[in-house]
Amino acid sequence: MEIRELIGAIIVLIGSFFLFTASIGLLRMPDFFNRIQAGTKASTLGTLFTLLGIAVINPLWWPKLLIIGLFVIITNPVSSHVLARAGYYAKCEEGKMERDDLKHLAKAKKEEQ
Repeated sequence: MEIRELIGAIIVLIGSFFLFTASIGLLRMPDFFNRIQAGTKASTLGTLFTLLGIAVINPLWWPKLLIIGLFVIITNPVSSHVLARAGYYAKCEEGKMERDDLKHLAKAKKEEQ
């Protein structure tokens, strides 16, 4: 295995890690708007790292991968913005946009007593 292939494989692994954390974020985030943010930011970064790793492994593909990367950079933020606007106007999960942990702790202490 050449050093170039090893570096490319490590970069692809980093990209896979970010894509995995994006999928975890989609499941773990508490509301619609946080899920959009987790999915967009981490999946964009993961996709770009994966494409970069593939370009390092196979340098002949870099023009095609560059076009795909530019497409991802342009479309991912636009799609998340459209989803967020649609969710806002549809009052998606209204009331979950604000979180007050101290209020919930005080309520739990009152219930204990």
